Amino acid sequence: MFKGSTERLGRPLIEVSYQKLDQWISSLQGHLRAERFHQVVGVLRGGAPLALMVSHATGVEVTFLRYERSTRTVAWDSSVPMPKVGSKVLLCEDIAGAGFTLIDCVRFLEQHGIIVHTLTGVYDDLSRIRPHYALDSRGYYSIFPWERQALTDDYRAQWQEASAGLRMSVDQDHTFTYYGIDLDGVLVPDLPLDVYEECLESALATRDELLPFDTLPTLEKVTAIITGRPEMDRQRTQFWLDRHGFRGLKLVMRDSSLFTDAPADVARFKATYARRLGCTHYIESNPVQALHIARTFPLLHTIWWNAEAKEGHWVSAQSWSG
Repeated sequence: MFKGSTERLGRPLIEVSYQKLDQWISSLQGHLRAERFHQVVGVLRGGAPLALMVSHATGVEVTFLRYERSTRTVAWDSSVPMPKVGSKVLLCEDIAGAGFTLIDCVRFLEQHGIIVHTLTGVYDDLSRIRPHYALDSRGYYSIFPWERQALTDDYRAQWQEASAGLRMSVDQDHTFTYYGIDLDGVLVPDLPLDVYEECLESALATRDELLPFDTLPTLEKVTAIITGRPEMDRQRTQFWLDRHGFRGLKLVMRDSSLFTDAPADVARFKATYARRLGCTHYIESNPVQALHIARTFPLLHTIWWNAEAKEGHWVSAQSWSG
C-alpha cells in the first residue's frame, strides 16, 4: 500500500521490481538459512510477496499477520498455529515506514514470547525502525510493483483524504488502472519510414486521410495519447482525432528540442510522460520502442500492440551485459 507520507512524494523515484527483490533475497539466502527461523511471517498485503520469496529461498514455513491501520490492531491470519514461546521468526513487510505497522506487528509477536527479526524491501530516513535486512533508499521514494497505482493523482488524493479522516477507505487498487497509448500503429496505421523520407509533405497529407483501425485495444481509462509525433504536428493531429471520435483525450506530443526522433529517445519521451501522468499501463505499437519503454520504466505495464494480428503482448526488459 501507498505509505501516505506527503514528505516522500517529491523525492526521486526508485522502482523496486520483482526481479530486484528476487535477486536481493537470493543474495541473502545463506544468511537467512543460517538464522534457522521457525517461520517467515508476512504482513498482509505488502509483506506477503517478500515472505513468499524468503520461504522459497530458505524452505522455512510461511505464515501471515493482518494489520488494521485505522485501529492499529494485529491479528494472526494463518491456518498454521502461532510459533511457540522462544521461537525465532522473520517478520516481512515491504517498507519500514513512518507509520506504526512494523512496530505494532513486532510488539504483537514479542508479547507472545516470540523472538522477532525483521526484513523489509526498503527503509529510508523516515523509517521508525531500522530492519535487520533491508535495501537502503534514504533520500528516495520507493515504489513496488503492487503499488504502481500510487503514481496516479486519484489514488494519492483518496489516500490523503482517508488519512485525514475525510473518507472511510481508498478504492480497490484495480480501479486505478490508467492507460497511456501510442497513436500511430494503435489508433491509425503507421506509415513506413521511407514514405516520410521520400516526401514529408506528401506523407503527412496521406497520413491525415487515413482511417482508424477497425479493431482497437479494449481499454477502460485512457489518461492520454502519448505520441512520438513532434509538437509542430499538433494542429493537424488534433484535427484528425476530433474528426474520428477521439475528442477530449489528452494529447502529449514530443518536444524535439528535448527528445530526438531516434527510437530510444522517442521511447524515453513516452516513458517519461507515462510516469509523469501516472499511467499504470502503456500500449506501444513498435516492439523495439516497447522494449526501451519497459527498461526505462520497469513498473509500467508495457504492452506491444500488434495491429495486424489484433493482439497485445506484455513486454519486460532488463539491461544485459554478455
